Amino acid sequence: MARPPTLAFLRTESGAGAILAVAALGALILANSPFAAAYFNLTQTILPVRFGGFAETLSVEGWVRAGLMPVFFLVVGLEVKFEVLRGEFSSPRRLAVPIMAAIGGMAGPSLVYLAINRGAGGAPQGWPIPTPTDVAFALAALAVFARRLPQSLRLFLLTLAVADDLGAVALIGLLFSGTIHITAAAAALFILLALLLLSGWQKAPRTLFAVGFLLIWGFTLRSGISTSVAGFACALTVPVGWRRPEQESVIKAFQDALHPYVAYAILPLFAFVSAGVSFAALPPGALMTPPALGVALGLALGKPLGVIGFTFLTVVTRLGRKPLGASWPELFGVALLCGAGFTLSFFLSSLAFAPAQQPAVRLAVIIGSLAPVLAGGLLLRQLQAARDGRGGELEP
Repeated sequence: MARPPTLAFLRTESGAGAILAVAALGALILANSPFAAAYFNLTQTILPVRFGGFAETLSVEGWVRAGLMPVFFLVVGLEVKFEVLRGEFSSPRRLAVPIMAAIGGMAGPSLVYLAINRGAGGAPQGWPIPTPTDVAFALAALAVFARRLPQSLRLFLLTLAVADDLGAVALIGLLFSGTIHITAAAAALFILLALLLLSGWQKAPRTLFAVGFLLIWGFTLRSGISTSVAGFACALTVPVGWRRPEQESVIKAFQDALHPYVAYAILPLFAFVSAGVSFAALPPGALMTPPALGVALGLALGKPLGVIGFTFLTVVTRLGRKPLGASWPELFGVALLCGAGFTLSFFLSSLAFAPAQQPAVRLAVIIGSLAPVLAGGLLLRQLQAARDGRGGELEP
């Protein structure tokens, strides 16, 4: 029997989380070892790229961010589109709780960050950094600590994280796009509209879409708009094939083809070039500055409290239903796992701060992510043990 798409996604994400963690840990070790100079020389090596009339010069880290991460956002967009039409997002009743939890998960850390950064020395522009959830890392933690808890908790976490990613794309497009070059932006929009028209042609060659995506990426890069927005927008043009069920593989084929590369290569590579922070290069008290403190506490406290708070309000007001078979302590444990910012928090920190400010903020992302994940994992493990002792039943 074929594995349901959402469950296959969960399985891949859970496995990829371990690789992501190893990549980030490896970068941190290298950055504080005798090989630190080689590591930073590698990540900051300048690479000029020329192809016909296209020419751009970025560092290795910059190319990973601008050239590879859009593929991640393309996969996120494909997942969102599929879930809206056929999956979890297609049912307003089931969708209400994770969507409201995602809104709370963005509002909570934002408010914590802004409260800490409103005075002297604050950097309000960094408020989006603690808002995302790294779905791979969070699902991996759930699989490690509490594999036997209800499947509804995994679906809740996945849906919440996908909605978080959608919010992150919106923030990137609105807040972190530079001076826009109208001609290049218009060219990208023209090609995007052409692909949207082609999306009604179920037998359109996939190569045509791939070439279109590449052109949109190139024009978006030249336009000054974040290329992550282009990746997400391209996903909306992929045919769903829902008029002919046998053609549903059109959108799933893109997901299945790209997702392993994203989960096992692109995200770990981004974590490797982003997580290397030299402790020796940090000034004394760097973690106590308002930006670093705001990021760490936003992830560790604001994120879990926002998630569980909005979840509770949605359930008690009967706007949505609590995940089937899940208890409130288990939901709080999952809310703690949502504090894993990692990949997208690194990405946002590279957009919000100058290079000199990024090491302290990235270290704050690591600390602020690990603390709630460990706390949530230990809580969920205890709750799973309690369930096992009762034969899997909830307490009355």
